[in-house]
Amino acid sequence: MGYVIPPASQASVAVTGTLDRFPVRRIFCVGRNYAEHIREMGNDERDSPFYFTKPADAVVESGAEIAYPRATADLHHEVELVLAVGTGGADIAVGDAMSHVWGAGVGIDLTRRDLQAIAKKAGRPWDMAKGFDQSAPMGALVPLAQAGWLTSGKIWLSVNGESRQTGDLSEMIWPAADCVAHLSTLVDLAPGDLIMTGTPAGVSAVGQGDALEAGIEGLPNVTVRIASA
Repeated sequence: MGYVIPPASQASVAVTGTLDRFPVRRIFCVGRNYAEHIREMGNDERDSPFYFTKPADAVVESGAEIAYPRATADLHHEVELVLAVGTGGADIAVGDAMSHVWGAGVGIDLTRRDLQAIAKKAGRPWDMAKGFDQSAPMGALVPLAQAGWLTSGKIWLSVNGESRQTGDLSEMIWPAADCVAHLSTLVDLAPGDLIMTGTPAGVSAVGQGDALEAGIEGLPNVTVRIASA
């Protein structure tokens, strides 16, 4: 059997301290998981978690330069804890959830906020606001045995050295284990899936030439620069 066109290359994320890579299957993103961010976006913090997706090839290696995306004049940054699923499953109990996680890292959910606002107003999907090319810069992953369960720890993002977002993982409404367990009631999780777990307050616009750096205590930072015109 052959393919009628060349198959796409496997999307992957670096693994700290090794030349090995983590193959990416799907990217699920948790919406509205920090109370202060929910308030700044004018939403109800009592809502249950919901999810949107990004394509696997939206992943961008830390240190890369990316183009300012087309069709937007309001590109926003959102720093997030990323969980890398190593063992699949469905209807996973919260107490067992972290045993399904291979590792963790830092990601940036880039968002075309103006397109998202239009989609919200019209009751349409967020796909083009969230799932565009190069919309998921990610730092190297750390095996969970080294990273720990990540129930607390500083999470932050700066633009051109200026602090924009600062929070703590303990502020997540749905902690990492809850995110894994709840998502597994909606889809069968599989090895290679990534879960981006939401962002703290402080999201704001970035432009051409801006340098972004984001981190979580105990994990490698992620950096990315938006190319000048």
